[in-house]
Amino acid sequence: MTERNSTETPIVRMEKVNKHFGSLHVLKDIDLDVKKGEVVVVIGASGSGKSTLIRCINGLEEFQQGHIQVDGKDLEPFGKSGKALQKIRTEVGMVFQQFNLFPHLSVLDNVILAPMKVRGWSRGDAVETADRLLERVGISDQAVKHPSQLSGGQQQRVALARALAMEPRLMLFDEPTSALDPEMIGEVLDAMRELAKEGMTMIIVTHEMGFAREVADRVVYIHLGEIAEVGPPERIFDQPDDDRTRSFLARVLKH
Repeated sequence: MTERNSTETPIVRMEKVNKHFGSLHVLKDIDLDVKKGEVVVVIGASGSGKSTLIRCINGLEEFQQGHIQVDGKDLEPFGKSGKALQKIRTEVGMVFQQFNLFPHLSVLDNVILAPMKVRGWSRGDAVETADRLLERVGISDQAVKHPSQLSGGQQQRVALARALAMEPRLMLFDEPTSALDPEMIGEVLDAMRELAKEGMTMIIVTHEMGFAREVADRVVYIHLGEIAEVGPPERIFDQPDDDRTRSFLARVLKH
C-alpha cells in the first residue's frame, strides 16, 4: 500500500462524534482521520453503526456531539452546517446499497444531470466526461439504455460513474454490493479496485472481507457504535489485538 505523509492534513477528521436515534446511542465518541489518497474499509456486524458513520460525513445523518471536518470544511452538530454542507456534498461522492438511478432517464442522462445542474457544465462537457467514465467502469455500450434494461451490477456501475462525474475529492461507499446477486459482485468490486489504484480517497463499508484485505490501507472495526480497532489489513485480519475483532472475524471468515 502507498505510504502516507503523516504531516498531511486529513481530508476527513472525526473527533468525539456521537450520534443518537432517540434513546439509541448509535455512534460513541468516534475518532477517525482519513488522509488524501487513503482507502479505509469499515467492517462490523449489521447494526454496529458502520453506515451511520459514513452518512454523517456528508450530512445525510445529523450527529449530536463532536466535530467533523471534510476537506477543511466544518460540519456542526444538530444540522447547523449551512453552506459548508452544500460545499461538502459537491466534493463527496456516495454510492449506496440501492442504485437510486432515475428510471425515466437513460444511463447517459443519469450521469450528466448533476454536473449540469450543480456545477453548471455545458451538456457537451458533461457528455464528454460521462462517456469517459462509462468507459472507465466498463459500460460505455449501455449509454442509451434505461436502468430497467440493465443488470444490478451494471446499474451499480452507472451509480459509480454518476458519483465520479462530479469530480469528488472523496468517495463513500455504503455496502455497494449487498443488493447484488453473487455473480454481479465481482464486476462492481473490480471498478472500485481500479479507483483505489488511481489514488481516489475512499471510505468503504462492506461485508466483502477478501476485498477489504486487498484494497484497504487501513481497516476499521466497529462494535456497537464504538471503534474497537484500527490497523492495516494484514494485522486486523491475521493478528487482531481486540477480542471483539477476533470474535467477529472468526464468525464471518468461517463462512
